Amino acid sequence: MSSALRRRGITLGALALTGALALTACSSDSDSDGGAKTDAAATHTVKTAMGDVKVPVTPKRVVVLDTGELDSALTLGVQPVGATHSATEDGFPAYLPAEKTKKLTEVGEIANPNMETVASLKPDLILTSKVRDGDRYEQLSAIAPTVMTESTGTAWKENFQVHAEALGKQAEAKKIVAAYDAHVAKVTAAIGGTKKAAATDVNFVRFVEGADIRIYGKQNYIGSILADLGMGRPAITDKAKDGFSYDVSPEKIDLADADVVFTSTYGDPDKAGTTKTMKSGLWKGLTASKNGKVFKVDDRLWIAGIGYTAADQILDEFQTKLAG
Repeated sequence: MSSALRRRGITLGALALTGALALTACSSDSDSDGGAKTDAAATHTVKTAMGDVKVPVTPKRVVVLDTGELDSALTLGVQPVGATHSATEDGFPAYLPAEKTKKLTEVGEIANPNMETVASLKPDLILTSKVRDGDRYEQLSAIAPTVMTESTGTAWKENFQVHAEALGKQAEAKKIVAAYDAHVAKVTAAIGGTKKAAATDVNFVRFVEGADIRIYGKQNYIGSILADLGMGRPAITDKAKDGFSYDVSPEKIDLADADVVFTSTYGDPDKAGTTKTMKSGLWKGLTASKNGKVFKVDDRLWIAGIGYTAADQILDEFQTKLAG
């Protein structure tokens, strides 16, 4: 090769390198909302309950402010840097992998995050819902792009898709949904098939410290899983306020009568009335009680999990109890 050609090649290479460095410098500026540094060119827009939000294509430091968002992130293979916890319990749900939750920094209680702690983690994405943190949206957005769904609970599948889009994990989400659908079909078959499922009325009764007893309706997380399984639901569930729950005193617990009753407790069992109610004649008179079909389950899994990892464990437990 002639010296002229060699010099030309060196010059072109230097120009290409200079251009690449210039592009890198332009794309690594801090985002305008004060969050952690992100690749400004590598963003995409997510439709949220608060409008369109630009988020990093591949967020690296995610803070989640509710159990559903925590479940979504871990299910999708994303390790958050921080998360909130339940007001009545320290730490994070035991159904989630301990090796993952031990890496989390607690950032306050659900619906009451500590803004200073959140900001100190330098997140590049925050996941929550309007029902939990809508009044803190401006504060959170000043820290990092904040993706809010409208609510939690019954909309958990739709919320998962929003979380997957925000985290850049749509392909993984499709596989997870397909696996869940297959799991539902397997459990339905194991408990006797669709006809038997439809003929078996199931109630979920939650004892809540400082509140009435809740007979869960159909418009909530556990209600949606029971619907996926095609389980029958007693008529009382149609009286649930906003489809969520029909609240009763211990003196009316006979209204919870069903072929199968799952129960959980939020808070102290004595203060929530669990112990006293389940010793009563009315409780012992329930069809499920007389037939040995009352099952105590983990409240943080069955009620507060609100995600696909929780749902898969619920399905496994459901099969064990009803098909065992």
